[in-house]
Amino acid sequence: MEKSYYLAVDIGASSGRHILSHMENGKIVLEEIYRFSNENDLKDGHRVWDTERLFNEVVNGMKKCSELGKIPVSMGIDTWGVDYVLLDENGQKLGPCYAYRDSRTEKMDEEVYKIIPQNELYRRTGIQKAIFNTIYQLMAMKLQEPEVLDKAKTLLMVPDYLHYLLTGNMLQEYTNASTTQLVDPETNEWDYELIEKLGFPKKLFDSLNMPGTFVGGLLPAIKNQVGFDTKVVMPATHDTGSAVMSVPSNSEDVLYISSGTWSLMGCELLKANTTSDAEKANFTNEGGYDHRYRFLKNIMGLWMIQSVKKELEDGYQFAGRGSDEDFSFAHLCEKASFETIDSLVDANDSRFLAPESMIREIKDACWEKNLEVPETPWQIARVIYRSLAECYKNAAIEIEQLTGKHFDAINIVGGGSNAKWLNELTAETTGKTVLAGPGEATAIGNLGAQMIAAGEFKDLKAFRSCVFDSFGVKTFK
Repeated sequence: MEKSYYLAVDIGASSGRHILSHMENGKIVLEEIYRFSNENDLKDGHRVWDTERLFNEVVNGMKKCSELGKIPVSMGIDTWGVDYVLLDENGQKLGPCYAYRDSRTEKMDEEVYKIIPQNELYRRTGIQKAIFNTIYQLMAMKLQEPEVLDKAKTLLMVPDYLHYLLTGNMLQEYTNASTTQLVDPETNEWDYELIEKLGFPKKLFDSLNMPGTFVGGLLPAIKNQVGFDTKVVMPATHDTGSAVMSVPSNSEDVLYISSGTWSLMGCELLKANTTSDAEKANFTNEGGYDHRYRFLKNIMGLWMIQSVKKELEDGYQFAGRGSDEDFSFAHLCEKASFETIDSLVDANDSRFLAPESMIREIKDACWEKNLEVPETPWQIARVIYRSLAECYKNAAIEIEQLTGKHFDAINIVGGGSNAKWLNELTAETTGKTVLAGPGEATAIGNLGAQMIAAGEFKDLKAFRSCVFDSFGVKTFK
């Protein structure tokens, strides 16, 4: 019997990959066929994404399907949230695609709150305050580049834009749109009253589409390039939305951490929690598959160790060691477990968002609090991992207090689920059982939305059961 293949293009803030899947003996089988690096560029003093390069990488990975003779039934793209592209009336991109770590949004929260108070904004949207949210990016655009905003006819989040380049169809997807802080959690549509109140052009915002929606077939030019045609089907285009889909649990009371560049820790709710207590604790209600809400806290996550790793591999001379040392994540994590330094930093502190040197920032943070300053890469790694575990403990306490639920276990999915010592630390620090895996959670969730749409699975529950059977979990107590 001929196999049906599905292609997930999963693009994160530091890398992207193309993963093919098919069913075999009742289990999901994955095959990574292409991988590429990703990072934002510095252009004219701003951090931006090279969307042309990203799209070329999408196409390059699709060509691999032809080379392998494995043509997908459908494909879909997921990326990070909040960042967007503006298009003119001819469908041409206007200006750069700014990266969320760009500083242009500085003090834009003050401008927004002149129009709508912060507590009212949270009550209307349920989205936590983060200075890089789309609402503040658009306010920066309105004040700094009004002529560009005036010319714009459509706003597309990054994965919507990439889908448009593949198909020629401009569709806006719900889960990623929810990260803009401009969606009404009651109607699950754009809050047009809020949008007009802020002075943003209403024409930019079209009706929202749910994961599983058919976007279109490939444009003729793309078909010629990749050597085949396929359906483009929306996954949960926000990477965390896809990752949470693959949490291998069918319990309604599941506590999870989607562990990657960011650590997103939370639970699923059937109704958004927009209370003042949730706002004070800085929790967000992002849209999920089947209109489930991801009630979660955004923790800095593996960005800190990723930044340290990059500095070390770029030749940072640290305590007499050169760049030929093994600075892999696995080695950093293992070596950190043998260190004894007990210093902790606040992993959620904005100082760690985009420092010139993460190593220097961590050392300074320890010095400022009269804590032991880490002097080796392994000590730096220990401070990071222990600080993350402490953040997880605090977030778990807050979630239980805010929801009135109790969780015996934490399901960790994503790349961070492979960090054995961090999993052990998390279990020890929180006092909860840690269930780790699958590691490729985002790509698996992306594939799940496509496979449910194709009838491979009846619903989310059936898909999650298959994820558990296919990939299992590792248990830490």
